Amino acid sequence: MAADTPVRVRFAPSPTGRLHIGGLRTALYNYLFARKHEGDFVLRIEDTDQARYVPGAEEDIREALSWVGLDYDEGPAQGGNYAPYRQSERTAHYRENAEKLIDAGRAYYAFDTEEELQEMREKHGAYDISTRGQMRNSLTLPDAEVERLLEAGTEYVVRLKVPREETVRFDDVIRGGVSFDTSEIDDQVLLKSDGMPTYHLANIVDDHLMDISHVIRGEEWLSSTPKHVLMYDALGWTPPTFAHLPLILSPEGGKLSKRDANRLGIPVYVTDYREAGYEPEALLNFLALLGWSPGTEEELFALDEMVKAFSLDRVGASGVQFDLDKLRWVNEHYVRDLSVDELAEKARPFVEAEGYKVGDDRLRTICELVQDRIQVVPEVATDNRYFYEDPDAYEEAGVEKRWNEESADLLLAYTERLEEVDNFDTDTVETELRDLADEKGVGAGAIIHPSRLAVSGRSYGPGVFGLLAAVGKDACIRRMHRAVEVLG
Repeated sequence: MAADTPVRVRFAPSPTGRLHIGGLRTALYNYLFARKHEGDFVLRIEDTDQARYVPGAEEDIREALSWVGLDYDEGPAQGGNYAPYRQSERTAHYRENAEKLIDAGRAYYAFDTEEELQEMREKHGAYDISTRGQMRNSLTLPDAEVERLLEAGTEYVVRLKVPREETVRFDDVIRGGVSFDTSEIDDQVLLKSDGMPTYHLANIVDDHLMDISHVIRGEEWLSSTPKHVLMYDALGWTPPTFAHLPLILSPEGGKLSKRDANRLGIPVYVTDYREAGYEPEALLNFLALLGWSPGTEEELFALDEMVKAFSLDRVGASGVQFDLDKLRWVNEHYVRDLSVDELAEKARPFVEAEGYKVGDDRLRTICELVQDRIQVVPEVATDNRYFYEDPDAYEEAGVEKRWNEESADLLLAYTERLEEVDNFDTDTVETELRDLADEKGVGAGAIIHPSRLAVSGRSYGPGVFGLLAAVGKDACIRRMHRAVEVLG
């Protein structure tokens, strides 16, 4: 592309299901590139595969992009100068250009039945240079017969006519010069028997008609690009600049499949991350670094900071492993940047989903105590259940280390003091504990550790005095008595 060509990029998902996490990374890189160069970011819905169309999928895609804050300049909802933005509404363009390819001798009609195709695949493999001469198509049939079949309404597809003994070359921003021998390229179907285009035809027609300057997409489309380059050449169009992003790999190696992700506990879809309580800004930050390096040691970026730092030149060609622990680490930093009120508001749905009823003030208190100890918002409830319910067990290592012959007597003495106080707040429970320790001639830890273990079932957690105050007087006394009964 010329240096002065306006930047226009597109994210073009198929509505065949919810938005995959890999799709979100593709959308993010397109967004960052567009905003960095003050260009346009387009959402185009590639819905020509009606057999795989899933109702509600387009809405999921739009909602996912909205949730993470990737606003697009043109798309199905708001329109734009290149509307419509659903391929199912653009079929006239594809038929017109399929005919142009046929007229140019770069595509042809194929009348093979499914049975004939299956027999050919079993014997020879792909429908390509070596096999097209054995099949029923406009390259092997007399012109009169082709006309007769077309007039009779015989089902056909339009296929790309890949030239013999040629090399297709193109430049990729991420991978440099790329070449494919045409013997490795099959005669791809461009127009299906139902009149709908395949991805390959619709993709290049729309990219051209929408003035897309850069095609930034996943590595899985790299092998399709020579077919696209052949069509651009046949139609007399200048191809866009290509950039094929590295694969997202499983932590165990190999491409991260849905099956592997499910087995490893890695959420697959963007909505899964939303439902799991991840911060959208953290998810984008993590995905940006899943293939791109800023060239510094910095790892935490707000979206506007990513825009300033982003460059396709710093996107690697090698696959990169998905690290859920790293995502949780990044998310932890964003959780800590929330105000206590923001954290409480985000946490409430998760607390209530666990069946816990808690007032606003108490929930804010709990959030303040645990904010620097959690990585995702739901852990306000799921990892800190002792604030809402009595523990049903005691950490074995904590019992072994923190419970001794004195513990029961000291804990019972402490409960007697707590029963007498009127204000059960942090200062009061601390004062009573330290006074008792002085009276008994023991260190405060001799009471602190058994108290924590009795009330939370753990030997670790937020400050014990804040913890006791947040749990409440009646619950603390009840739990301390039970610990003495259970632990002796």
